[in-house]
Amino acid sequence: MTVIRNLALAVPRRGDDLLVFRGHDHTDGRTFYRPLGGGIEFGETAEQALHREMREELAVELTGVRLLGVLENLFHAFDRYGHEIVFVFACDLADRTLYERDHVGQILDDPGTPVMWQALSSFDDTTPLYPAGLSDLLAK
Repeated sequence: MTVIRNLALAVPRRGDDLLVFRGHDHTDGRTFYRPLGGGIEFGETAEQALHREMREELAVELTGVRLLGVLENLFHAFDRYGHEIVFVFACDLADRTLYERDHVGQILDDPGTPVMWQALSSFDDTTPLYPAGLSDLLAK
């Protein structure tokens, strides 16, 4: 059964930089970038999911969390079709030392997946930022 997945993503900024992880879709050979976050579980709000996911993925706490917008993302990746409703949250990292490093670390529950600051202007058709529409939302 195919389902619509609900996600909460964190978009902390360091000037013009955005905190993202780098992924690779082996089915089309494309490298992509996406903010950290993940699925919203039954019974939790999008903001609660955001805090939980950031603890699980990077062991960080967030402050100044505010909803920027909601995106609907229809895509094909990893040899499957997907449909997501994405809650995008602006926020700050409580650990201020993370702003001092270009490479922040790895996703804890997906070892080997690097987390870094990347200039928003660096994303384009050959170096995409997912989900679709996120760059436009952040440019407002």
